[in-house]
Amino acid sequence: MTTTAETTTAHATAVVAFDQVTKSYGTVRAVDGLSLALYPGETVALLGPNGAGKSTTLDLLLGLKQPDSGSLSVFGTGPREAIVAGRVGAMLQSGGLMDEVTVAELVKLACGLHPRPYRPADVLARAGVAQIADRKVNKLSGGQEQRVRFALATAGDSDLIVLDEPTTGMDVSARQAFWATMREQADQGRTVLFATHYLEEADAIADRVLVLHRGRLLADGTAAEIKAKAGARRIAFDLEGVIDEAALHGLPFLTSLTVSGQTVRAQSTDADATVHALYGLGVYPRNLEVAGLGLEQAFVAITEAEEAKQSC
Repeated sequence: MTTTAETTTAHATAVVAFDQVTKSYGTVRAVDGLSLALYPGETVALLGPNGAGKSTTLDLLLGLKQPDSGSLSVFGTGPREAIVAGRVGAMLQSGGLMDEVTVAELVKLACGLHPRPYRPADVLARAGVAQIADRKVNKLSGGQEQRVRFALATAGDSDLIVLDEPTTGMDVSARQAFWATMREQADQGRTVLFATHYLEEADAIADRVLVLHRGRLLADGTAAEIKAKAGARRIAFDLEGVIDEAALHGLPFLTSLTVSGQTVRAQSTDADATVHALYGLGVYPRNLEVAGLGLEQAFVAITEAEEAKQSC
């Protein structure tokens, strides 16, 4: 399978390059021999369960932490040099905002510090916070704070935008507006890297998905490639009368099965064989559906398979 990364490598110089990067905290290895590259114009989702190393990876990329070993470059230089040059904008979960200033004052400060600044009025409008420009930062809701953080991340003409859980606290309309703006940024040739727990966002937005697990890159490809990597399909159907759950659990190639009332939902690595065996039980499923896994289900299947492998 040719991944997005492999296709892009032949046509562009990497914006970000990790080469066998490790980072440990005591006996815990948060990043473990990580190698990956990001390219111009990509929108990349960084996924992983809690403790997978996502935040540490972003901290390393932004020069907030130093790797124990391996090498890391951003636009061919060190992370801090790239940031000082104004080539990187970041929106992080950690770190508070200045309280006793207005939104407009904070955005004006960010624009003034950027080597290639935008007009503050344009930044406020793009982030959807122009209407609260005169409000003190400590009077904002959680969703409004997130939009202000986005304004600060895009205060200037940066080539790489790094976002850590960017839409946490935003309502649906704000999230849609946010991602529309991010698409515009990528269309202009910027690279957008975002970590999220909203896997539906990754499925809908990202050109490429990276799955981290215990500090290692477990999967790298388009959302469709990640789903295919899981190697399973969803099966759903209804049964009438008394359901023999033990018999259903004996169906071949199942990786999971749940029964809710008269509805049965399962995952199988060979859906054709599973359905054939289902009819062999002498039952007649109604409303039978067979489909590929969604990104969230594929993510769970891939990480659970890795956990099972490591526990053996």
